[in-house]
Amino acid sequence: MTPDMHPDEWAARQQLAACYRIFAMLGWTEMIYNHITLRLPDSASGDDKQFLINPFGLHYTEITASNLVKVNLAGDIIGSSRYPINPAGYVLHSTIHGGIEGAHAVMHTHTTAGVAVASLASGLSQSNFYSAQLHDLVAHHEFEGITVHMEEGPRVLRSIGRKPAVILKNHGLLSWGTTLPEAFAVLWTLQRACEIQMATLSMGQPLPVPEDIAAKCTRDSLQFDIKQGGVGVDLFNALVRQVNRIDDGYKR
Repeated sequence: MTPDMHPDEWAARQQLAACYRIFAMLGWTEMIYNHITLRLPDSASGDDKQFLINPFGLHYTEITASNLVKVNLAGDIIGSSRYPINPAGYVLHSTIHGGIEGAHAVMHTHTTAGVAVASLASGLSQSNFYSAQLHDLVAHHEFEGITVHMEEGPRVLRSIGRKPAVILKNHGLLSWGTTLPEAFAVLWTLQRACEIQMATLSMGQPLPVPEDIAAKCTRDSLQFDIKQGGVGVDLFNALVRQVNRIDDGYKR
């Protein structure tokens, strides 16, 4: 932490760096690609919307609090960085941070299960314990190629609306949330739904979950966590403790 850095920015950097290490621990990495971004609180950035993103060229296991890159919505790097940022990550994530109120954390993955389900014509099926917890929470966006063109942004926002779980067709999974743990809880649920669907399809046809049961499952799952002090906080903290036992170098 530099002497002129706001302590709230340093706290955000450490939380995001921990999240990158969690993704690595879970096997949710794609070499040096994909992104997790976190908006800085107003206390640290003032009126300027700024967010932290991974330096392009580093594996998730190399991410630390200090080497995360701070950018604004225009794509300007704030301060200095030895590394550039990935244009594909900047375009997609800045669009969501800037266009969806409350989207303070955004996560995007190319896991095998996620891309496989995103590439199915039928998409995610409401047929297992996890997909049943995402009733009416999943948005879909048509594939337009690599997300390096800003003109795709308005279409991304129209596709997402206010739904926190997103399937980018032929591409992968995405989630957003008001906090990093919330976005993680949504993505973890979506990822598990895809893994189980892929396993189910390898054996036969999925058994559908009725609409009313799925709606009830959703009411009884993520919303319950809100009453306990925040979606995904306990889950996220447990995984941070696991990461700390492996390597807490991300904190520096």
